[in-house]
Amino acid sequence: MSNLKKAYVAGGCFWGMEDLFRVRPGIKDTEVIYIGGDNEQPTYRNHPGHAEGIELTYDPQETSYALILDYFFRVHDPTTVNRQGNDRGSSYRSTIFYQDEEEKRIAEEMIDVVNKSERWNGPVVTTLEPFTVAWPAEEAHQDYLVKNPGGYTCHFERFGPFV
Repeated sequence: MSNLKKAYVAGGCFWGMEDLFRVRPGIKDTEVIYIGGDNEQPTYRNHPGHAEGIELTYDPQETSYALILDYFFRVHDPTTVNRQGNDRGSSYRSTIFYQDEEEKRIAEEMIDVVNKSERWNGPVVTTLEPFTVAWPAEEAHQDYLVKNPGGYTCHFERFGPFV
């Protein structure tokens, strides 16, 4: 019997985030999604207010929500509003979509840890939003960098662990 959990984050273009998370210890599956927006059944051409996010399915016996967020803050710039690399707009915002008060508390604690580390040149602007629904992105976007090696990404590991 499986005891897998899900986590939802957005930190810029979903391709790069997915590619890095897919190989992390404890991550069992990844899916690129549209999340936190204004319409149902969003598409790449029509996703007002939605962030390009990722759904992470993980085994809590092998990793934790805190470790997932630790890595999240290491692979994108959480100090830029609605921007990662060359990508600009609210689709590329840095957001943690928490599912309950415990996840919200852990996210707030991680933001505090990251800010106190002073590794970034400014304060974290990552927003916390309650999870409502996630919409899978089109098949062409799923596992994009596996299908298209050398495709565009602005995500990479910038630091070692915060915790």
